[in-house]
Amino acid sequence: MARRPEKVSNVAVIGGGLAGCECAMALARAGRAVTVFEMKPHRMSPAHLSPQLGELVCSNSLRSDEADSAIGLLKREMESLGSLVIQAARATAVPAGKALAVDRELFADFVTKAMEAEPLITVERREITTLDDPALAGFETIVVAAGPLASPELSESLAQAIGAGSLYFYDAIAPIVFAHSIDRDKVFSQSRWEEGEGDYLNCPMEKDEYTAFHQALLDGEKVQPREFEKEIHFEGCMPVEALAERGFKTLVFGPLKPVGLTDPKTGRRPYAVVQLRPENAELSTYNLVGFQTKLKYPEQERVFRMIPGLEKAEFARLGSIHRNTYVDAPKVLTEGLEVAAKPGVFLAGQITGVEGYVESAACGLWLGHHLAAGMTPPPEETALGALLAHLRRPVKKFQPSNVNYGLTPELTERAKKDSRKALYAARARKAWEEWIALNSIGMLKV
Repeated sequence: MARRPEKVSNVAVIGGGLAGCECAMALARAGRAVTVFEMKPHRMSPAHLSPQLGELVCSNSLRSDEADSAIGLLKREMESLGSLVIQAARATAVPAGKALAVDRELFADFVTKAMEAEPLITVERREITTLDDPALAGFETIVVAAGPLASPELSESLAQAIGAGSLYFYDAIAPIVFAHSIDRDKVFSQSRWEEGEGDYLNCPMEKDEYTAFHQALLDGEKVQPREFEKEIHFEGCMPVEALAERGFKTLVFGPLKPVGLTDPKTGRRPYAVVQLRPENAELSTYNLVGFQTKLKYPEQERVFRMIPGLEKAEFARLGSIHRNTYVDAPKVLTEGLEVAAKPGVFLAGQITGVEGYVESAACGLWLGHHLAAGMTPPPEETALGALLAHLRRPVKKFQPSNVNYGLTPELTERAKKDSRKALYAARARKAWEEWIALNSIGMLKV
């Protein structure tokens, strides 16, 4: 069982990303004073561009919003706990079919203003480089929510505290193109299976076009890891060229899959399709869906302009690659996300080994409630409970994970494939409601 903490009244949160903001806001709304230390703008990580809190650096999508999907279910569980991140996402959403995508600038602005308006939250713009930093003196509790891009100095301090080396993997960022540079005569607006309002722009490829594009991905010059770093990619965010290396048709069954799409010009399904998703409410920029990349900048412009409709593409942002750091959570963290070797220090967000915007925020949100009122982890049948259970489940090789029903216990009844998701979701909702009632936690309003 998670150690039930004393009711803390003076907490330091290192990092103003999604997990840090959720944790701080949950504590503040429970009447606890919180100081958030954010190193931006004095020091920026390799992936950050804005001084705002809650900046989204990879995709602008928080993935599926379908109520029966694991990630959609997690969003609703978070909303019932008063999530700032989901509130901000709802307020700044842009069209994305069944996904919840946001205008990233408006989203960060919403989060920043909410944090700055909360009287019990103090945001200090300074870098914390060690767990023994004098600025942390006097705080009863320290939450490290520095994200997957924690500075080398803070990472080293944390590694010393946990008594084991931090693990790492590489994560890649997808490019963004300006809408005015897309050739609308070559693309078509359509959502897969004709669902939604046609929120995506689709760039169709015939087999010969795909063949040339696939070869260009293989031949393109790529950013290489430094000599002392071993390149490890998270399976859920593989660079597009790394997928291409797995085989000629891998992309056709992955991010370039054409199923459910019909080109109105030909009346048939293309051989492959590159989808473009809106980046903002004004539809002025589009993200290349699934195109995380480690190609060098000049190669990105050359190769991605081979995509039909993007021959004259102007890039608002090119893709990049960066190192993500996380700990071996089952070995070094308690059930309450406290560093076992350093009581009083807790971790939240991606640095714990959860993967994804929503999962990171959920981790920070739960920790805030845990520190404020001793909230226990939800049942493993729930989305949040399954995610937290992943962090304490011993395995030979711990790896980050998105929320998914594979983290939950198996269903006790036999069911057809197309009905299993609904059964998992129904079971999760029932378990969540029972847990809420048992812990006397009222549905929070924000």
